Amino acid sequence: MLKQILTVCLLLSCLQVSAQYPEARISNVEIEARLYLPDVKEGFYRGTRFDWAGVIPSLKYKGHEYFGEWYAKHDPKRHDAITGPVEAFDPIEYDSAAPGETFIKIGIGTVKKINNNPYRFNAPFELVNTGTWKVRKKADRIIFTHKLNDGKGYSYTYTKTVRLLKGKPELVLEHNLKNTGQKSINTSVFNHNFFVIDNQTTGSDFTVTLPFKIENKPTGKKLMDFSENKMTYLRDLKKGESTMEYPTGYSGDKVEDYDFRIENKKTGAGVRITADRALSKFMYWSVPTTLSPEPFIKVDADPGKEFNWAIKYQFYNTKK
Repeated sequence: MLKQILTVCLLLSCLQVSAQYPEARISNVEIEARLYLPDVKEGFYRGTRFDWAGVIPSLKYKGHEYFGEWYAKHDPKRHDAITGPVEAFDPIEYDSAAPGETFIKIGIGTVKKINNNPYRFNAPFELVNTGTWKVRKKADRIIFTHKLNDGKGYSYTYTKTVRLLKGKPELVLEHNLKNTGQKSINTSVFNHNFFVIDNQTTGSDFTVTLPFKIENKPTGKKLMDFSENKMTYLRDLKKGESTMEYPTGYSGDKVEDYDFRIENKKTGAGVRITADRALSKFMYWSVPTTLSPEPFIKVDADPGKEFNWAIKYQFYNTKK
């Protein structure tokens, strides 16, 4: 009886935590996913690093879970207190802004510069103008629209659609950035991914496959092995350990280089990530609770022009 009471209490506690933040659910029969919605006052994420649209705390396929909280304690304004395949744009006008003036983070708003130090994503920046958000919900997709005008020549409408493909175990992130201002928008965007696959410890059960032959050697931590186009762990990561790798071998201008696979041999869960734009840069980061291939795409939109890109996730099970 005591065990049942504790189980019920834990369940109610989890439901209460989830209910604190605006969210929505989407499904296409194959996949069920939960998403947190942008909200200036009550949103799950209100930091100044990652795009507020498309935060996914849970995506389930065939009994496998692909995302979730990977850190110990949640703070909505902490720079990395976020889940799912989240994206971050490089800051615009940071270097030219004086301390106290603002710069732009797409999908977030205008942010006040603190000092003349180089940009640091984890700095305690103040969010000055959040722009306006509109969210449209359908059974299999959610459409996020963010509009911002910084009053200094930059203005945009950014639309991100998180969509599940009909009858397929696939998720697509569709993006449209329309430059409605007087200045050109030139930046880069990367997807941090933050996979939490079946709550498995990051380590020897995971294999990461790249579309190119890795040219450089791994770092001196001796935690990973690079062989041909595969990255594997020599052992499970322990608390406090992390990897930060910069595999090279991609051309920097080929769509085919944006093609990554992660598989866990113990549970059989797998995912393939592709895009319709060239890979411009690649990094790989992990800690015991999450692993993150970090692919970059260059974004350029002159005044009156649009820039579009899409990222696709194909989920599968290696144990059939």
